[in-house]
Amino acid sequence: MSRYFCHDHPGTLTLETRVVDARPGAVVLEQSPFHPGGGGQLTDRGLLRWSGGAARVTAIEADGGRLWHVLAEPVEIAGAVEALVDADFRAMMTQLHTDTHILNALVFQKFAGALVTGAQLNADATARMDFDLPEADNDRLRALEPEINDVIRQDLALRYEWLAADTLGGEAGLIRCRSVAPPPAADGTVRIVEIVGLDRQACGGTHLPSTGQSRPIRILKIDNKGRHNRRVKIGLAD
Repeated sequence: MSRYFCHDHPGTLTLETRVVDARPGAVVLEQSPFHPGGGGQLTDRGLLRWSGGAARVTAIEADGGRLWHVLAEPVEIAGAVEALVDADFRAMMTQLHTDTHILNALVFQKFAGALVTGAQLNADATARMDFDLPEADNDRLRALEPEINDVIRQDLALRYEWLAADTLGGEAGLIRCRSVAPPPAADGTVRIVEIVGLDRQACGGTHLPSTGQSRPIRILKIDNKGRHNRRVKIGLAD
């Protein structure tokens, strides 16, 4: 879990910066407002502009703490650029990611600490989470929809801290993935996301300042995915 500019400046979606490394169709920037995705979240999209033109950013590839901005065209860029994140796409990803935290928190609390086995946020404003729930009643899972929307209506604040990775075991529930723990940043810390009064867990994604900034959600589908996995699909309501 590297620490990127977007973690400390989540509201900065436009930035004057410089190219520090390049190959045809991709560049590394001195500083970047783009989020690289991960943990099921899609990478940011957007645009790079420079004195000689512009190119769409279609994906971000993280490599050893550096972010390669993949461009729609195999252009070569050097010098000063303006980086512009697609605000609408970021907003959708941020809402979905925050809402999956709420879903995760309620499942963890109501189903004996059930852990996540997979997650994916989608460009069609839907998301799914898989949980280790071999004995769960699907009706109980469907009943979480009004509870999730109640948390949204409560407008709970979100806040962050970076904790030493070797201390995370001292607080139950910080690591929610069944198979893997998030790797620490270069300084040995892991980012903790707190929905005040509801939940704390390690996560490197983008999140709303408060739950009330999300649209309501709907639980669209619940599937059994193997002996242990229960998949819950949600979507942003119109």
